[in-house]
Amino acid sequence: MASIRRAIVIDASPERVWDALRDWGALHERLVPGFATDARLDGQDRIVTFSGGGPLRERLVDLDDDARRLVWSIADPPYSHHNASAQVFAHGRGRSLFVWVADFLPNELTGRVAPLIEQALGVIKRTLESETPHSRDRT
Repeated sequence: MASIRRAIVIDASPERVWDALRDWGALHERLVPGFATDARLDGQDRIVTFSGGGPLRERLVDLDDDARRLVWSIADPPYSHHNASAQVFAHGRGRSLFVWVADFLPNELTGRVAPLIEQALGVIKRTLESETPHSRDRT
């Protein structure tokens, strides 16, 4: 089984990073705008449309506020198995360490998935570091 683990330091508080990550239905607005162009909820699942491809159904596995950890799986091809987690840790004063782990089959997808995770992490960092309290107001 392929396993990818990536981490990035974000110049934003763990509380602010977690608030955006845990907002399950607003991935395309609060975490990876442009990388994901739409997300809609279907029960506990979200249907995400990515800029580079069609929609995927992501199933919420766990949302743990105490651990600041979100776990999801993808229930659509090309995966025969997919489970991922993202977790936010304090990393010095006002900074966060964002850790993303993805385990999936088939292994041959690694060359495609790893660069997408790295690209998404860059978008997350830019989005959350440029976010101001007013940009988070959703009226």
